[in-house]
Amino acid sequence: MTRALQRQDFAGDAVDVARSLIGATLLVDGVGGLIVEAEAYDMTDAAAHTHRGPTERNRAMFGPPGHAYVYFNYGLHWCLNFVCRESGHGAGVLIRALQPTHGLDRMRQRRGLDDERLLCAGPGRVGQALGITKALYGLPLDEPPFVLRAPDATGAIEVIAGPRVGISKAQALPWRFGLAGSRYVSRRF
Repeated sequence: MTRALQRQDFAGDAVDVARSLIGATLLVDGVGGLIVEAEAYDMTDAAAHTHRGPTERNRAMFGPPGHAYVYFNYGLHWCLNFVCRESGHGAGVLIRALQPTHGLDRMRQRRGLDDERLLCAGPGRVGQALGITKALYGLPLDEPPFVLRAPDATGAIEVIAGPRVGISKAQALPWRFGLAGSRYVSRRF
């Protein structure tokens, strides 16, 4: 059995945390899978929600690490981020894609499709498949409804990096990480 991730596991730099999450297991109320794609954001980069400082919307990102930052994207999808670094800094990791392993029937029902590859290929799809809502905003990641387990230490995990996608600022930063060869990532690297 792999080690459960604790709040202190998120106290590092968002780039390092994003890379370390590839291959980890994320479950929300028993539904989820392996994290195969994640993007780092830091208040020092113009694409981060925290770049201009604390607001009512982003206050969780300035709180302690190891908590959920949930936001409604384009009025369509709830997206899940993990708060990183120390309180007051404003950094996090966006969960972009999962390889579904738990609760596939619930995911299919929530998403209204059968194609396993598309259930969690993109941050909005992850949010919908896992039932992410504003009710999860600010909750600790090491307590229910979340279960987070570190990547399996017995298997070699090859992590690849590339530029972030779906943003108009700071696109070139190689802060998007994925599981090499995964067919579940949202976009090719």
